[in-house]
Amino acid sequence: MTDSVPYHIPALLPECLEALDIRPGGVYVDATYGGGGHSAAIMDRLDPGAGGCLYAFDQDMDAIRRAPSGDPRLEMVYSNFRYLTNWMRYYGVDGVDGILADLGVSSHHFDDAGRGFSFRADGPLDMRMNQNARETAADILASRSVEELTDMWRLYGEFGQARRLAQAVAKAREAGRTPERISDLLGLAKPMTDPRKEKKELAQVFQALRIEVNHELDALRDLLEGALKVLRPGGRLAVITYHSLEDRLVKNFMKTGNFEGRVEKDFFGRSSAPLKPVSGKPVVPSDEEVERNPRARSAKLRTAIRL
Repeated sequence: MTDSVPYHIPALLPECLEALDIRPGGVYVDATYGGGGHSAAIMDRLDPGAGGCLYAFDQDMDAIRRAPSGDPRLEMVYSNFRYLTNWMRYYGVDGVDGILADLGVSSHHFDDAGRGFSFRADGPLDMRMNQNARETAADILASRSVEELTDMWRLYGEFGQARRLAQAVAKAREAGRTPERISDLLGLAKPMTDPRKEKKELAQVFQALRIEVNHELDALRDLLEGALKVLRPGGRLAVITYHSLEDRLVKNFMKTGNFEGRVEKDFFGRSSAPLKPVSGKPVVPSDEEVERNPRARSAKLRTAIRL
């Protein structure tokens, strides 16, 4: 990294390395480069002379600029991870040995008020992971109907006052005060939260908006389906999730090969799932890690092997 200040502290780092079971000559994908912590640790275990290589994806040019250049073990890909299969085809990769995806937002994004991811400081309601994307969080609040906003906050944030907040946004728009800054949205949402759970409920409001801006769940579905196409037999898929919506998709897909968790069997009654979970339970951070890195407290690591 080019900065002395940590850009992002990688969650569950030793556990991720163990999950991937890295071979020096293997080909791996870090679908979420971010601050590069996971990537650097993976690269340390690769031997370029034996063919070891890491393809690291990020849709944020800020992260791409911070990546080291000239390292034969690393190929940076400026793209959303949902296009994994297209890029592997482009690079002529016929199979990979492991894929890691840390679905958390980078610490840098939360700390940069100008990106609009956090409610701890005022700034524009942006929330775009890819700064070239068309629609910001403010655009969504300006254009979506009450029904669409209600669904967003109910489904993606599980926010109990979803409809009231959607109606408040619509009323603000009618009065010419469409929320454009973090403080604008907080002014509408705070009165609807339980004071004893204010931070948690505001986090749900912002989480839902961020998911909508970045189409995060659709992108995750595409990544998981793409992983099946590029993983070699015996290859490993490791995913760190931070909320129940992501975790449910990952858990179901690793267990059954579909997002509904529907068990499908062949003519002989055997499961036809293309992946085998390494464990029935996710790996979670230790108390020591949470103390070191509080943002890892809700992390869950699930791993599966390609059959």
